[in-house]
Amino acid sequence: MRVAFIGDIVGSPGREMLKSYLLKTKEEYKIDFVIANYENASHGFGLTTKNANEIVSYGVDCMSGGNHTWDKKEIEALFDTHEILRPHNYPDEVKGTGCKVYDVAGEKLAVLNLMGHYAMPYTDNAFKKAKESVEKLHLDGVKNIFIDFHAEATSEKRAMMMLLQGSVSAIIGTHTHVGTDDFQIADSTAYLTDMGLTGCRDNVIGMDKKVPLKQFLTGLRGHFDISKKCKKIFQIAIMDFNEGRCNSAFKLKIFDDGRVFKTQAWIEE
Repeated sequence: MRVAFIGDIVGSPGREMLKSYLLKTKEEYKIDFVIANYENASHGFGLTTKNANEIVSYGVDCMSGGNHTWDKKEIEALFDTHEILRPHNYPDEVKGTGCKVYDVAGEKLAVLNLMGHYAMPYTDNAFKKAKESVEKLHLDGVKNIFIDFHAEATSEKRAMMMLLQGSVSAIIGTHTHVGTDDFQIADSTAYLTDMGLTGCRDNVIGMDKKVPLKQFLTGLRGHFDISKKCKKIFQIAIMDFNEGRCNSAFKLKIFDDGRVFKTQAWIEE
């Protein structure tokens, strides 16, 4: 099966890039299933029903979340109507789930959404939850497992790879909005520390630069906003899974001016 992942979709610029490039990318690269992180999709904070429907219409099959999952109250109703996840290491009493299994190209595919700990809301232990969830999926006969690990600290993301390497098909990090250059396949597991945002590329993590710069210069906080006009980027990872193994993977960066950059994941020997 060929699975694709899109990191943090940031506001209307991110949604515009999905509209412009996702369906044609799915067709060109014969992608079977698309996962995308929604937590910044509605003006940078959370997800509305309107925007959820919009993202689905552009070709996304499953959406993962993070620390901004709860920023819009309507998210709880969306758990019942859409293929939407929240971090699986929130306590069991919290509505929704962070793990779903799908039938894709004649095989089972599990999508697992986890959230880290450094500078993040209080949750259950992400590493214990990951290990328990993966073990249960294996017992249920599910071999292909994709993980969106939404975390601030690169060390947490790398540690998750060390914990699960060889047990899951892919672990890709989200949250920092800044793409890293370490896409690799080790022991049949694809890994990328951070996917990077889809949205504005010429400011501060997809947000207008004025408030972040004021905060850094003065220490005074403000409400982050998204520029109405900006240069945009669409970032997508495309991976081939078979019987739980990732055999090949690459990342596309597509700019709104038409430039396309392709990076092949290296294979650790």
